Amino acid sequence: MPAEKTPGTGPAARDAISAPDHEGRPRRVTRRFPLFTKDTARPEGGGRAAPGDAPAPARQWPMLVVLGGVALGLLLTALDVFRYGTLLIGAALLAGAVMRFVLPSVGMLAVRSRFTDVATYGILGLMIVLLAMTAQPKPWLEIPFLKDTLHFTLPK
Repeated sequence: MPAEKTPGTGPAARDAISAPDHEGRPRRVTRRFPLFTKDTARPEGGGRAAPGDAPAPARQWPMLVVLGGVALGLLLTALDVFRYGTLLIGAALLAGAVMRFVLPSVGMLAVRSRFTDVATYGILGLMIVLLAMTAQPKPWLEIPFLKDTLHFTLPK
């Protein structure tokens, strides 16, 4: 099927991959990304997590698991159970990193490339868990160099 021509312009593209070349011939359809893109590519794994005929919540269950964990953690934090609430928030982000790494399709949990999503969710989740474990009073985890760093940064 040749590319359609519009008056006053060159040939119109059917989609981003089959855009016509400089002579107006349609390019061979390929799975490779074009050299110059005009739109944002869909993230790898960004397809539905369940079949298309499933209800909307079932198609987005990985995102709902992470959001549910974060919401429950925020609720616990608001109810003055700070340490457990923040641990739950960090654990939900770590679970999102694991799901993004393991599952082939995670719906709206896929925002960027798989590597970037796993690194972002994993680092943020780990930092939140570590901060929750070192929070005062009575920290569960003591990191010795943090106390020394604090002495060097505060004025006397």
